[in-house]
Amino acid sequence: MVIKKIGILTGGGDCPGLNSVLYGIMLKAFEAGIECVGILRGWKGFLENETISLDIAKHDDLHAIGGTLLYTSRTNPFKDVSKAKTEDEKEKIREKVARELATKYDDLGIDALIVIGGDDTNGVADAMHKYTGAKIIGCPKTIDNDLSGTDFTFGFWSGVQLASNTMDNLTTTARSHQRVFVVEIMGRDAGFLTMYSGISTGADIILIPETPFSLEDDVIQVLKNRVNAGYKYHIIACSEGAYPNKNSLDNDFKTITQETIDKLPKDPFGNPILPALNISEIIVKELGMRKDLIEEFNRNNLEFECRSVVLGHTMRAGTPNAFDRILGLRFGLAAMKLVIKGEFGKMISLQGNKIISIPLAEGARKKFIEKDSDLLELRDLMVKVRYLSKKK
Repeated sequence: MVIKKIGILTGGGDCPGLNSVLYGIMLKAFEAGIECVGILRGWKGFLENETISLDIAKHDDLHAIGGTLLYTSRTNPFKDVSKAKTEDEKEKIREKVARELATKYDDLGIDALIVIGGDDTNGVADAMHKYTGAKIIGCPKTIDNDLSGTDFTFGFWSGVQLASNTMDNLTTTARSHQRVFVVEIMGRDAGFLTMYSGISTGADIILIPETPFSLEDDVIQVLKNRVNAGYKYHIIACSEGAYPNKNSLDNDFKTITQETIDKLPKDPFGNPILPALNISEIIVKELGMRKDLIEEFNRNNLEFECRSVVLGHTMRAGTPNAFDRILGLRFGLAAMKLVIKGEFGKMISLQGNKIISIPLAEGARKKFIEKDSDLLELRDLMVKVRYLSKKK
């Protein structure tokens, strides 16, 4: 079958570089004589036939603009799967929904589909291809960088730079007021954004989901060690998905319990809405209740003052940096070339400095910072060596 018209959708959270991917697709599609149709608001627009024509002549330098021209949503076509009681029932629902989704190609007037999204969005694409052989290509998009099929995702480095700049700027206020700042950084249950931005700015404590923390050992004792070594201000980089280990939760915390975490609301894909926990504010409250910590500050002629700063959606804001613009363009070009070759059921991937393709089922899986990562070693060394080197 000759491909004459392709649909493109962007799903999940927005991030810098989405428009770069669109422009990369449109460049190659124009050369190949293939028409591009933009599907608005992710899978929601796919289900409701919401489309716009994508005329490249009207979008010069789209790759330099932040966000997504097509809007986005977190709509989950497979939401009914969670209601099934057995795996067999779940499988039947997945197949039924996938087949219903595949029929939408005719309604939308498209011959193939390029999906730009994270593990949830690409998981839907993978199910469609698995059950129906739908002509579909995935492109990895998550500012969190938590997709196993690619070394880096576009938007990640723009987010890291923004968080780094913010913490650099906060340092001037922290120094001026001799203050503790707890900076909450997005990333759901993966710590890449927090780890990279925290290390780059020299954050004094870095808390990530992959290594559950002890409030006593990893925060309070470190702050005591730092003030006794002469430090007068402190920056704590805290992932929105960071959480205490069980022992610490049971023994060190006064304001939350395991039940608090278990009862967090869920998004349409069943993921806990981690920002609702507001872990940075919880840490601020817990530290403010520790008389021994306050006394340690006072003994060093310091008044204990701790504030939280939640970066939240500001990390998605603005234009993509140069790396993300180019990576987005490369991803878009590669996705369109797969469409032309008829190699469907694949996801674009950055491996080293090369763009390759891998099976959607493989690429859509989650990844996390590994326990033997040198990033963890760097984090721990930066925390420990600095106060030890200045120990009085």
